[in-house]
Amino acid sequence: MLTDPFADAMAEAEKLIESAPHIRTEQDLLEGYQYLAGGILATTHAAWATERSHPTFISGTGPYMKMGLDNPDTLYFGARIDDDVEYVVTGLRGTTADLSFQVLNGNYTAAHVPGSVTAFDDREIDIAPDGSFEVRFGPDDSAGRRNYFTLAPGSSQLVVREVYSDWSQRRGTIRIARADTVGTAPGPLTRETVEKRYARAGKALVARVKTWLQFPEWFYLNLPVNTMTEPRLTPGGLATQYSSVGHYELAEDEAVVITVPKADVPYQGFQLGSMWYISLDYVNHQTSLNVAQSQVDPDDHIRLVVCERNPGVANWIATVGHLRGYLQFRWQRVSRELTPDDGPRVEVVKFDEIHRSLPYYDSNKISPGDFAARIAARQAAVADRMLG
Repeated sequence: MLTDPFADAMAEAEKLIESAPHIRTEQDLLEGYQYLAGGILATTHAAWATERSHPTFISGTGPYMKMGLDNPDTLYFGARIDDDVEYVVTGLRGTTADLSFQVLNGNYTAAHVPGSVTAFDDREIDIAPDGSFEVRFGPDDSAGRRNYFTLAPGSSQLVVREVYSDWSQRRGTIRIARADTVGTAPGPLTRETVEKRYARAGKALVARVKTWLQFPEWFYLNLPVNTMTEPRLTPGGLATQYSSVGHYELAEDEAVVITVPKADVPYQGFQLGSMWYISLDYVNHQTSLNVAQSQVDPDDHIRLVVCERNPGVANWIATVGHLRGYLQFRWQRVSRELTPDDGPRVEVVKFDEIHRSLPYYDSNKISPGDFAARIAARQAAVADRMLG
């Protein structure tokens, strides 16, 4: 059958999920199957929604298509590109904290992190007073051309990130077109192209599962448990993004208290991830917080409490049944080098002793009703972003 390559790939991916080394419980496995479903959605969408001759931005990760420790504060858009043609990217700047562009040569694989050919945020481009902009990417020398960026040999992906600090910020618009095909239509489907798309989706699915099972081994699991690195430029990432990473493992009566300065940067956010290297449910639980959402103590520090049970404080980060997982800070759109003094301090404490690690504990407390209102605000904000 024409779809056999994709069916075979799904079976292979399922075996990879079932044999993942971190699985300890039935819940771990069930979440793996859910993760697999998201991968199937994403790879089939990418295979069928994109045309080399007529590119479009698509979202490869979101609440139901998670991968790569997706940031709950970010909308991700990507387009496949060739290095020998010119692309026109137009849009309207929203009110989000950051809008950034990155050109990659290749894909993430289980053995390779793609090179970042070009990476910049919207401070590098001219934006009209009404928020509109036009950026061009192409093979020509960009010297002297504002809003034009040269595609280096091997350029294959254009990734755009729109990053929210306050989730009520207004999203912008963005689109891409090939300069030589705009105003025309792609050719009709053929049996050969359909076969290729199913095969491409299957290959991408297996690679996606393999890659993101391997990725934490490189950057997280070789670190001592319940620690976090000092801020560092994100590997393979944006020129103006720093990150601090770690992994945690707690007993049921333990918590991690993380203390971090409020940095002088437009975006600073923290999140948890499961062992599948994806975000936890950030819609219905507070599994992430950025500065705009956090309670900042009078000493300009943010104190986050990571644990399973609700400790009754505003900055509770819920593990949602995950006694093991990943810890991640991101600082974006930075204009200075971050130092260890900007990074987090991590302390493991008994649940009943949490208050001893919170010097402003009395002002950190929150009622169940007020905390439920925080969750309701998260649910409404994600719905307003129309993510599905």
